[in-house]
Amino acid sequence: MQFLAEPQIWISLLTLTVMEIVLGVDNLVLLAVMADRLPPRRRAAARRLGLLAALGTRIALLFSITWIMRLTEPVIVLSWHSFSWRDLILIAGGLFLVYKGTTEIHHKIEGEEQTETEGEAHAGFMATIFQIALLDIVFSLDSVITAIGMANNLFVMVAAVVLAIGVMMLSSGTVAGFISGHPTVKMLALSFLLLIGMTLIGDGFGAHVPKGYIYAAMGFSALVEVLNQIAGRRRHRRQ
Repeated sequence: MQFLAEPQIWISLLTLTVMEIVLGVDNLVLLAVMADRLPPRRRAAARRLGLLAALGTRIALLFSITWIMRLTEPVIVLSWHSFSWRDLILIAGGLFLVYKGTTEIHHKIEGEEQTETEGEAHAGFMATIFQIALLDIVFSLDSVITAIGMANNLFVMVAAVVLAIGVMMLSSGTVAGFISGHPTVKMLALSFLLLIGMTLIGDGFGAHVPKGYIYAAMGFSALVEVLNQIAGRRRHRRQ
């Protein structure tokens, strides 16, 4: 344990933890949107289980570093582009996010309400957890590959992932509550899912968009929405 006395280890841990939290923003949005379709009493459990699945997935991937690096090797070679397993996983995940975002926007606009029996609610809960777990693999790939590139110590990588998931777990309720309580914010979150899905598809086809651009667009849109919320409250007080 002498390596814990090295300042470089702690700098790497702090840097990687912050990076993992930033990369987990889209994961939080996904959790909030998907859990919001469940009955209110089950949403918190779905978010917790989803984040625990993300933690387990990322730690398992970190202990499979050799296998992870092989995912970037081409498996389908065409005249215009080569696809690796990572590319195919990103494309599949992106397509699902586009589908999910589109169907949720449709339900939101059409105002479709569903009355579920207890058995149907349980099946919906398990289906939501399963979908979150699958999409966690997609989100975890870039997160784990980034961790491997930034740190050479497995302990640092695992600790950073655990800390990042802990922060996400503490903030998931607040984020989900804000999104669920404001219809316009939820529509914005669904638009983010479409944006993230198209970004994943583009990345799978070799058109990489830096994460900073995506988060800058999301942050700007969120800021505009916050200003709209403040302006709306002031108008309501004056009436």
